[in-house]
Parts: sequence; structure tokens; C-alpha cells
Amino acid sequence: MSEPSANGSAFTELILEVFRLNGLLLEAGDRLTYPVGLSSARWQVLGVVEHQPTPVAHVARIMGLTRQSIQQTADALASDGFITYTDNPHHRRAKLMTITSKGRKALDYIQQCQIDWANQVSETLSLEALETAVTVLQQLRERLESHEANELDE
Repeated sequence: MSEPSANGSAFTELILEVFRLNGLLLEAGDRLTYPVGLSSARWQVLGVVEHQPTPVAHVARIMGLTRQSIQQTADALASDGFITYTDNPHHRRAKLMTITSKGRKALDYIQQCQIDWANQVSETLSLEALETAVTVLQQLRERLESHEANELDE
């Protein structure tokens, strides 16, 4: 049986911290979105759709999730009036999600709350440390994407 290298052990510790952080971020997101009747998951989908009408499959690819899970969230957003489905000129069956005025108003509220929250949470951290963390996480994501692509080619 192989022993973990120093890098492998450090990476494993990072993974565990990211999992813990993800849980805390989702809880914080749920608190930020609660006043407007959303959740972290709905906020994430709405954040993609705000830029332009978008099919469910595209949102799933961007977020790294399954189409089915995004479809459930999108249906809930539509049911609550945050998005509507519109015809897609490029695909007969894949409707486009379009943000409504209710969705825009909710998203504006959440985005302002998120700015205030992010400023408070990050105020005791150095900008350099935050930028380094972003760079490391981006490099790891790119490495994992490359690793996954290589495994598919084999």
C-alpha cells in the first residue's frame, strides 16, 4: 500500500478544509438569501441566468452539476416567479431560463448583502493571502480538470 507524500497529505488536508468551508458557505448563503425566499442553490442558478437567457444544461456545465439537479432548482425558481422559461431559437426542446423582475430584485438585494458580508468576513485577512488562496484553488481546479480529461482519453 502506498504512503501519502508530503504534498499528497497537504492536499488531503486542503480537501477536508474546502469541504468544511463549503458547508459553512452554503449555510451563510442560505442566511443571506432567506429574506427574499431563496436558497444558496437557487441563488447560484439565478446568478448564472442574470447575464442572459440560458438553458439548464449550460448552467449545469458552468456549475459542475448534473442537468437534473439544475432542472429541479430551475423549476422551483420558475414556480416561485424568479425566472420564466422562454423558447430557445437554437434548440426546440431546451427552453431558456430568463430572469424576471422579481428575480432581478431578489438578486440585487442578495448581491448587496453578499458585498457587506464579504467585506466583514475578509477584513482581518491580507489581500495577498486571499489572492494566493484564489490562485492555488484555480490551479488545483485546472489540474483536476486536466486529470479528468486525461483519464477520459485513456
